[in-house]
Amino acid sequence: MSTRIDKWLWAARFFKTRTQASRACELSRVACNHQPVKPSRDVHIGDRLQIRTEGGEFEIDVLALSDLRGPATVAQTLYQETEASREARKKVEEERKAFMHFTPAPQSRPCKRDRRKLNQFRGRP
Repeated sequence: MSTRIDKWLWAARFFKTRTQASRACELSRVACNHQPVKPSRDVHIGDRLQIRTEGGEFEIDVLALSDLRGPATVAQTLYQETEASREARKKVEEERKAFMHFTPAPQSRPCKRDRRKLNQFRGRP
């Protein structure tokens, strides 16, 4: 048994819509066994997928197939993330948090004069 990879990514809740899942496949943000895939490719139990989303980079093993989107608890049973992937995402998150200490967010919104200077610096009219 097999399912289209764009449907499976949508059902496993890596993307909010099937269109986004298809687009990610077209942009080579999804790979199966280190090979870029098209949205129509079938995914099988035991395949290893590499997925790049806004949430990070995932490397997962497919445990079950589904083409219906269900609750998040059910979606998490469709795959198992590798330990290396989990550690890499944790490291990236820690680096992102540490970077915030070096460049803290401004205390308030820029005033009109400051916004004009920012836009001028960025080359905007």
